[in-house]
Amino acid sequence: MLIAQISDTHIAPPTELTCGAAPMAENLRRCVESLNALAPRPDLVLLTGDVTNSFSQAEATLAADILTQLAMPLFVVPGNHDARHVLAEVFGPQICPTTSGGFVDYVVEGFPLRLIGLDTLDIGKPGGRIDGKRLDWLRARLSEGGDMPTLLFAHHPPLNLGLPETDEDGFCGAEQLAEIVRDHPNIERYLCGHVHLHTNTRWAGTIVTTAPSIGMQLTLDLTQNSTSQFYLSDPAYLLHHWTAERYLVTHHVSLSVQEGPFDFT
Repeated sequence: MLIAQISDTHIAPPTELTCGAAPMAENLRRCVESLNALAPRPDLVLLTGDVTNSFSQAEATLAADILTQLAMPLFVVPGNHDARHVLAEVFGPQICPTTSGGFVDYVVEGFPLRLIGLDTLDIGKPGGRIDGKRLDWLRARLSEGGDMPTLLFAHHPPLNLGLPETDEDGFCGAEQLAEIVRDHPNIERYLCGHVHLHTNTRWAGTIVTTAPSIGMQLTLDLTQNSTSQFYLSDPAYLLHHWTAERYLVTHHVSLSVQEGPFDFT
């Protein structure tokens, strides 16, 4: 099974650049073209939040118009730059399902890996949140799956990564979430975004992998003294390969111009 992950698309209104600088709509088009051209093609694509830059329906509609060109199924969860009801309305229940409470929490079945999308949006705040009945919902869904290999995907990393975007923004309910994850060793990975950088770290008995943005690379300043700044970067995404040997192998794909290939002799 091959899973593509794109994140932090931060689509601006039509004809505008994100933050006046980043051509994110064009970058998303390039990602879609690249994913469709892969051989083999991914079985599905996960978009782990911050679909829009400022919560608007116009931004979500532009993102959806571009993403409808994908040749494989797409599944979306919201980030702190999104309005969950806007994503649900624009993308619809096949791509962005919601619970009866209006949260974008759902299970994707029918693949060698079981996937569970988590809505970590905390309205009005940059950090993440999951608590109460929604943690109970997750426990129930994990119990239903038995020991089937499972992948969680959300927007916010559930731990500090030495970056202001995690250490200052925070994640309410991360400790309780960690308890649930520890009780289910069949959780192969927790995929997320938010930090606009590719990282991997152990957490609660699994691995947390953050995806890069598709064109806005945040400054890496481990002193945590930096302001919120970014560099324009080539579009990038992750491919997660669930192999026949039951390993989940992650590849970072950058759409930068490369010379070659050349024979390695």
